[in-house]
Amino acid sequence: MSQETTAPAGAVVAPPPKSRRGFFLKLLVLVLVLAGIGWTVWYFVDGRWYEDTDDAYVNGNVVQITPQIAATVLSITADDGDRVHKGDVLVKLDDSDAQIAILSARAELANTVRRVRGLYNNVSSAQADVAVRQTAVDRARADYNRRRDLAKSGAISAEELSHALDTLTSAESSLASAKQAYSTSKVLVDDTVVASHPDVRAAAAKLRSAYLDKARTEILAPVDGYVAKRSVQLGQRVQPGAALMAVVPLHEVWIDANFKETQLTHMRIGQPVDVTADVYGSDMVYKAKIRSLGVGSGSAFSLLPAQNATGNWIKIVQRVPVRVVFTDPKQLDEKPLRLGLSTKVTVSLHDQSGALLAQQPPAKPEFATDVYDNRLAGVDEEIARVIHDNASSGAGEQEKAPK
Repeated sequence: MSQETTAPAGAVVAPPPKSRRGFFLKLLVLVLVLAGIGWTVWYFVDGRWYEDTDDAYVNGNVVQITPQIAATVLSITADDGDRVHKGDVLVKLDDSDAQIAILSARAELANTVRRVRGLYNNVSSAQADVAVRQTAVDRARADYNRRRDLAKSGAISAEELSHALDTLTSAESSLASAKQAYSTSKVLVDDTVVASHPDVRAAAAKLRSAYLDKARTEILAPVDGYVAKRSVQLGQRVQPGAALMAVVPLHEVWIDANFKETQLTHMRIGQPVDVTADVYGSDMVYKAKIRSLGVGSGSAFSLLPAQNATGNWIKIVQRVPVRVVFTDPKQLDEKPLRLGLSTKVTVSLHDQSGALLAQQPPAKPEFATDVYDNRLAGVDEEIARVIHDNASSGAGEQEKAPK
């Protein structure tokens, strides 16, 4: 027999406790709604003005080091990974052939100067010969005129008058020949001095060429950077144009970021960019900017471009390379980047004032070196010395050829 428990008459019965599950569900819905509203506001105000890609890699100049003459390698002063400065000697070649060429060119210049001196002397000699022939013509003409007057009075025979005429004709022919020889000699040196004579200049050019070949036996670093891809070996006989090594200026690297074509709508030159590299993670954010937007997709410039007008066609979203350059060199000093490293690029699209394409050509060279400017230093003094030592002070060195 069961017993039932009943509340005493007049007692207040407490209601059952409310479940907290519904409260948390409502709170969760509220949080999600607020988060959705916040994200929507953020996206339309700020978030949609960013584009990013992880299809981005470090690129830079790879300066090839090549010889300009054929010679044997005597020494190699830098290896892969070494830091080099502009003007440092990277490879030393055997200069024996260049030394011999300098001696030969110097001797040829001296011989040419002496030969040109002979040309000036020939002019003086030809001028003197013209004067002698002119005197002979004047004397023969006077003799002929005198005999002609005598022949009229019968003092001399017609035969003697004929001999006088023959002598005058011969003298005039000799004078014409002497004048032609003088003119020919004068043309060879006219309006020149020894140092400016074409033959001397040609010989001087050969001496300069020999000096240049001697200077080229030292292969210099065109830029500051790090050595890579060294393939040259000691004792190797190198030929002009052969790749010996490369110098990579890591302070002048850039990023080639490949964005989808749908991401380029609001991209402009000069927009700020944040770059993170996989090697350092998100702790290091490089400051950069857009340098240029590619003028074609990657497939358009590939070795085998797509032929979309043939066969079955499937639309593929293309990627366009965007060049990004760093704006804070100190960051590259602290955390250097190497060629080929993977990066993530985020572009801020807020500034729309930039151009889609470059509007002006470059005002100065993007990449240049001056290490080869002084390779002929001292050769002009050497040429002047050789000319001075072999030229006569009075044979046209300071004075032009006689008129």
